[in-house]
Amino acid sequence: MTKQAATARKMHALDNPIWHALTTLQTQFAEGDELARRFPPEVTLLAAMSQPSGEAYDSLKRILHGAGGAIFLAEPPIVPDGWKTIDACPLVQMVCERPTIAVEDDLSSVETLGAKDSPEMIALAELTKPGPFGKRTHEMGDYIGIRESGRLVAMSGERLHLQGYREVSAVCTQPDFQGRGYAGRLMSILMRRIAQRGEMPILHVRQSNASAIRLYEKLGFRTRRLLHFLIVQAA
Repeated sequence: MTKQAATARKMHALDNPIWHALTTLQTQFAEGDELARRFPPEVTLLAAMSQPSGEAYDSLKRILHGAGGAIFLAEPPIVPDGWKTIDACPLVQMVCERPTIAVEDDLSSVETLGAKDSPEMIALAELTKPGPFGKRTHEMGDYIGIRESGRLVAMSGERLHLQGYREVSAVCTQPDFQGRGYAGRLMSILMRRIAQRGEMPILHVRQSNASAIRLYEKLGFRTRRLLHFLIVQAA
């Protein structure tokens, strides 16, 4: 075992969640080696390193093949020479130990989303910018949505999956349909499913998105720590 891999094992899994997903319960998607791994870009841009060392960045460069990769770092980023940062922001990691879901949800207008819905899901994600979303992101877990007059107006789903934890992600609502409680309703359904499987819901949100953080707190999430989100590309 390399020194970097040994150090990574000492960290809590949630301090490096993409890495732990790609090395445990989502290895079927993993591309890379013991220093750096990524999801196929048509699934998501998410990638990770066991530790952000120079050797790991070199490995990441090889597996990205010139494309961009979205990474979470536990410490403020020091990106080596030869890379450019496309996007960067503080990222709040939240966990929900006891979902505050008082009543059963009405599922009559909620539908499961899949491959046939991918173009609409991508369009909604591009409009609302919840984070990296690809044509195969729906393969990462359960995705559900709400339609109005046949139009997909809200969705949410599961992204990262690691031992004991499931990430709620892609929380999107068309601007014209915000304020109707769709996001909270879809999240509540997913949170209940996750809890029933004996796992803990987690999520990641930009620190600047105060309104979303307030919603998540009402649903029972609390802030665990601050991470650093970057989209990087070899220059």
